Order: sequence, then structure tokens, then C-alpha cells
Amino acid sequence: MGDLFAPPAVAEAAPHMARCDWRGIAADLDAFGCARVRGVLSAQACAQLAADYGRQELYRSRVRMQRHGFGRGEYQYFRYPLPDLVAQLRGAMYPPLANIANRWYAAMGMAPRFPAAHADFLARCHAAGQTRPTPLLLQYGVGDYNCLHQDLYGEHVFPLQAAFLLSRPGRDFEGGEFVLTEQRPRLQSRVEVVPLQQGDCVIFPVFQRPVAGARGSYRVNLRHGVSRLRAGQRHTLGIIFHDAV
Repeated sequence: MGDLFAPPAVAEAAPHMARCDWRGIAADLDAFGCARVRGVLSAQACAQLAADYGRQELYRSRVRMQRHGFGRGEYQYFRYPLPDLVAQLRGAMYPPLANIANRWYAAMGMAPRFPAAHADFLARCHAAGQTRPTPLLLQYGVGDYNCLHQDLYGEHVFPLQAAFLLSRPGRDFEGGEFVLTEQRPRLQSRVEVVPLQQGDCVIFPVFQRPVAGARGSYRVNLRHGVSRLRAGQRHTLGIIFHDAV
């Protein structure tokens, strides 16, 4: 998997995300099921987002993972209106990802197609009763982890999502690796561990992607999670493009 660069300036994060190497991102997604984009957020932006975890007015709900069997740790879903940077990243990433999503769905023989503008896709979600925003901040402490899962929140699902690491590996925390598993028909599961630095982004499927085979493309199922944190504290920003029921 290649390293795909975007400049780190705080105010320029979303515009640079829109201008980064989407051909390379698409190639990595096709080959490996995930793509790393380095240095999207500056250290200042990461620190501010992590500090905002304590601002309860920004969030609609908090989930303590152990209570629900999801793992250990907790996360909070933002409420509308989203913070500017979160909204800008969501809007900037959606159009090029929609192109990939439409190509994938055609390859898998799946009927839904995704509009070019994120606002139009959200209108589709909201008309079906999926009106609750899904971008979130996650917080892990020592011993915390996130079980392998899929972020499905209703009938309308956008098939790609992103996670931004806000903390510094080796300084703020140890362990806590992003893990992606892929289950192919009649084969054992394949595991991808994505090494992230502060400000990096990983883009990955929500639940399925096509893989080229001898007789054309076939679907594989994916789940993602976070391994056990061995020291410190880890914060992550999650960007999901469909809203929840």
C-alpha cells in the first residue's frame, strides 16, 4: 500500500483532501481494500479535535463500548451542525469517493448509485428517516480496544468511510493499531494492519468491496477494528457519509 500525501495546513485540510491523488487512492482500495493518506491534519488541528472530546454540547450521544459488547473505550457522535473542519472533510471527500463507490457497485451488480453531491445523498438518507449524523470521535485508554465491526445504520449505506488518527503513536499511546479483515469466499480471512501517524487518514470499505477473479468480480466482506491499547490515550475522528436512523 502506497503513501499518499496531502499538505498539513489546518485551514487547507479539506481543499487539499479534494485535490490529493485520488487515482492512487482508488488503486490502493482496489488492491488492498484500504488507502492511507498521510499528513491530512496538522498537529494543531488534531490536538483541537481531541480536546473537543470534552465539549458535550458538540455531541448527540455517547457510547461506552463495553456496555454493548463492542469492546472497551467510548465514542461520541457529533450533532448537527457539525464542526466546520468535520463538515468540510466530509463534503470534500465524498465526490471522489462516490466515483469509486459507483464503480464498485457496478462491478458487484448492486443497483444503488450515488449522486455527485453529498447533500443529495444525505437528502436520500433523510427521506428514509436516517437523519442523525454519524461522524464521531473515539477515545481509548489503556486496555481499550474496538471489536471488528461494520458501521451500518439504516437502509442507505455509503460503502466507504475514513478514520483520522489524532494522537501520536509512541508518544501519546502504544498499541491501538487499525485492523481490517477481509473474508473471501472459501478462503481464510485476510488481515490488513494500517500503520498511521498523527494526522494521517485511512479510507476503507464499510462492509463490502469487489475483487477481480478469473470469472469477473466477486464480493468480499470486511470488518474493521482497533487492537488493544497498551499505554496512554488514543483519539480518532471517524467520517461516515450516511446518516443513521
